Amino acid sequence: MNIPTIETENKWETSHRWPVRVYYEDTDAGGVVFYANYLKFMERARTEWLRTLGVEQQSLLNEHGIGFIVAALDMKYLAAARLDDHLTIQTSITQIGRASLNFAQRVLLSDTVLAEGNIRVGCVKLSNFKPSALPDDLREQISQLDKR
Repeated sequence: MNIPTIETENKWETSHRWPVRVYYEDTDAGGVVFYANYLKFMERARTEWLRTLGVEQQSLLNEHGIGFIVAALDMKYLAAARLDDHLTIQTSITQIGRASLNFAQRVLLSDTVLAEGNIRVGCVKLSNFKPSALPDDLREQISQLDKR
């Protein structure tokens, strides 16, 4: 998996943006955001991205018995966020598989990229954690994003 390149750079213009504020609980003893918390911010941003499509994860569980798991990630940390910073998490879909989605995400403070990564999310049946095809309606909604 590669960090976003120039070919995904254009996707940032139309990416989903989600604001997050850094709280005391997000920081380490040095007063900066603990590295794992960037992943939490990105997870929340992916959930909010789904909501913009009208998809609630609880509905996917109730109606289809499916959920999403992180299958792989590749992160690059470039600069630190600090207490009370107002961050923006950008999310862009880069690939739609039969049972997976690839996202490019980055964390910004104003125009400065603090962290960036590629995350592969697998769709699984929650009864057995085996791969499960994305529901057709969800796949269609995501596919339409590339046509905007």
